[in-house]
Amino acid sequence: MISVLLVDDQDVVRLGLRALIEAEDGFAVAAEAADGLGAVAMAAETKPDVILMDIRMPGIDGLEATRRIVTEPELGATRVLVLTTFELDEYVFEALRIGASGFLLKNTPPADLLEAIRTVHDGGALLAPSVTRTLIREFTGNTLRAPEPHPQLEQLTDREREIVALVAEGMSNHEIAEHLVISPATARTHVSRAMIKLDARDRAQLVVIAYRSGLARQ
Repeated sequence: MISVLLVDDQDVVRLGLRALIEAEDGFAVAAEAADGLGAVAMAAETKPDVILMDIRMPGIDGLEATRRIVTEPELGATRVLVLTTFELDEYVFEALRIGASGFLLKNTPPADLLEAIRTVHDGGALLAPSVTRTLIREFTGNTLRAPEPHPQLEQLTDREREIVALVAEGMSNHEIAEHLVISPATARTHVSRAMIKLDARDRAQLVVIAYRSGLARQ
């Protein structure tokens, strides 16, 4: 059972998300919150598997709420999915940088939203890679003109650097395996080792590190 915390300041949005999630086998709504402080409190209380987090809310916004949640040791297994109205929301890159596992547009089709929750819960790839790459390039181009290498970057092998760059391209483990003519298990092992060496919470953070460090193609 995947437990989901719903965070949005609009009652109608939460109502729609609740109806969708409760109608799907294998899902449960852990709680709801209408603002950032409520999100932090409900996350600590219910320890959900996944949080659907709106960004623009009164009080502390979804960005600060995400920051507090991902730095809480007891919530290490919780994944945050940012909800945004626009593909190039000015806050989304920062949310990914501080530990959100990806983002969804609020008009995402119901079936895709449920699949996205499953994917992040299972530790899968960053969502909507084509749109996400556009977003990250937008912000790295505007705010990170010079590479800022990660302090542990030198720990990566040449192969791991290559694979991190492919992760930043939005490739899955199977796609990386086909591209490099290696097994999916080997690709998965390299990705996991890179994440450990770079202290990346998940693939979303690995993508951000790749762009910030200059490993990904701009």
